[in-house]
Amino acid sequence: MPDLHWTIPVGRWSSWPATAPAAPDIGFIEPIVRRRLSTLSKVALKVAHDCVAREPVRVVFASRHGELRRTTDILRSISAGEPVSPTAFSLSVLNAMTGVFGIARGDRSAASAVSAGAQTLGYALLEAYAQYAAQPGSPVLLVYADEPADRAYGTIEDEVQGGAIALLLDQEASTGHIVCSLSRADGSPHADEAAADDVSSFPTQSQALLHCLETGQPARWQHAGALWHWRWHDRAA
Repeated sequence: MPDLHWTIPVGRWSSWPATAPAAPDIGFIEPIVRRRLSTLSKVALKVAHDCVAREPVRVVFASRHGELRRTTDILRSISAGEPVSPTAFSLSVLNAMTGVFGIARGDRSAASAVSAGAQTLGYALLEAYAQYAAQPGSPVLLVYADEPADRAYGTIEDEVQGGAIALLLDQEASTGHIVCSLSRADGSPHADEAAADDVSSFPTQSQALLHCLETGQPARWQHAGALWHWRWHDRAA
């Protein structure tokens, strides 16, 4: 695994906690659409809306499980011989939120979706950076939203915590920068440096990144020989 390092200009960011007692208010979505959305899509749309104005923006949506709970309900209906709602089916895809968001804003900008197991958020940050670096004059919105899988799937290794985070990559409106790195967690120099610095370690990537955004302190997450590390800077290094 090659060591990777990249710096993301953060124009705005927003989050929604997994512990919230109710779904957020998304009044900017039409009621007929809003009532059909899952909690996952609602929290994703909430943080996305917090980060953008009316200007067009490319979107990278990231989720390990996506609309798996909706898909599971569809499979249960099929197994029971019950009819499946066409609307439920159309909203069961991983990137359902990006379609709803684009339609609500009248924005036809490119949208993509990333799912990479327990490392989904990290690789989504890399994808968002790659898109931004290819066209820095056009902002990129990264939206991460997830929820634990249905209990029908049993124990999930490195299960997600849930909740949502959105980051707007925009150099012009940048309030600071997130320095991201990915290296081997097998005694490589970068891994040793992170350990020596006594950087806080977290059970999920989303918890680590949120800690960095909220406190300005570095954070790391380790999994399957990979060490992810995030640091906040007021200005690019």
